[in-house]
Amino acid sequence: MAPIAVGDSLPDGTLSYFDAEDKLQQVSIHSLAAGKQVILFGVPGAFTPTCSLKHVPGFIEKAAEFKSKGINEIICISVNDPFVMKAWAKTYPENKDVKFLADGSATYTHTLGLQLDLSEKGLGTRSKRFALLVDNLKVKAANIEQGGEFTVSSADDILKAML
Repeated sequence: MAPIAVGDSLPDGTLSYFDAEDKLQQVSIHSLAAGKQVILFGVPGAFTPTCSLKHVPGFIEKAAEFKSKGINEIICISVNDPFVMKAWAKTYPENKDVKFLADGSATYTHTLGLQLDLSEKGLGTRSKRFALLVDNLKVKAANIEQGGEFTVSSADDILKAML
């Protein structure tokens, strides 16, 4: 399957998370994105260095700026289980705006065409690092990294795409 691209409709899919009462929940991407402007960004793995030290913090730090520009939701997805995503989210106590959602079996990542085979490193199927700017389910920017790079999918890169 070809990777998602500018002009495509964002496909629906179901992801998992723990709510404020620590109950496991399922949520559809369309329920979060229909009729809204959202940023959906994906990382290869929770607790990995680039993801934890650069990618996620940028979106947390720029959240107020995104909100002021009309962004309704900022969503981080990773091919990890919801327990891992919950633990990872807790490492960012200052975060109020980025939702951490689990794509445990990489089903949604495959739907987006953004799977990354890291089996030779013992990591199995993961997500490519990416950031999508979506307006009412239409992809307006699709910044997809090659390999393990972090050159086009940062919060600053999405801010530039909004100009």
